[in-house]
Amino acid sequence: MNAAAHLPVAPQVAALAVFALAAFFRIAYAQADFGQTQPSAEVREVAQWALSTRDAGGRSLVIVDKKQARVYVLDIAGQLLGTAPVLLGSARGDDTVPGVGDKPLSQVRPEERTTPAGRFIAEPGVNAQGEDIVWVDYQAAVSMHRVRTRVKSERRLQRLASPTPEDNRISYGCINLPRRFYEDILAPRAREGAVVYVLPESRPYQEVFGIRMGTTTPVASGPHEAGTVRHGLLTPTDGTLNAAH
Repeated sequence: MNAAAHLPVAPQVAALAVFALAAFFRIAYAQADFGQTQPSAEVREVAQWALSTRDAGGRSLVIVDKKQARVYVLDIAGQLLGTAPVLLGSARGDDTVPGVGDKPLSQVRPEERTTPAGRFIAEPGVNAQGEDIVWVDYQAAVSMHRVRTRVKSERRLQRLASPTPEDNRISYGCINLPRRFYEDILAPRAREGAVVYVLPESRPYQEVFGIRMGTTTPVASGPHEAGTVRHGLLTPTDGTLNAAH
């Protein structure tokens, strides 16, 4: 039997208040904790900035380091939940080519296959094949999903397993993750609510995220609420013929 049930009402309320206050301070003054993992300085700084400004609005953090081809997922208190290698767009660059999300796959040119940098609200979704995915930029048809292995010559599993990020550029812009990491860590957090921070590779991250050193002012939240489910968009890396809505 719960010992708290034997307490008078007032002490019970006081105990709950103390618990709630402790939880509040744990989140309000959260520090990014990567444990034994050694991310880049940029990953650490963006994570701490997002926590200290409460930019994610009580959501988990998903930080994609394009330079190192790696993703980090932290809970709302800044605790690292997991990290994994990722596959990214084959073209270098931080911007999406206007209209690329509406193009048939055959018309997406090599230089257009970028993974855009920026801040995005993770949106659970379902592609045209009925597979669950997590939208990063719905309009640009960029999502996070299990690694695609249909084209054997692309050697995507081997690229994920290699010790260098140099061979992790192979997709049309979507972010491919190891299956277990996607299913056990990323997807559950996206369903609960997460903000995705894709770090740039060609511009200062402070410019991309609007960070002023020492600031404590959070930026505005994205347009989509957590829990929104998008259906039907054929993403380029689905292996389909059309990437249009």
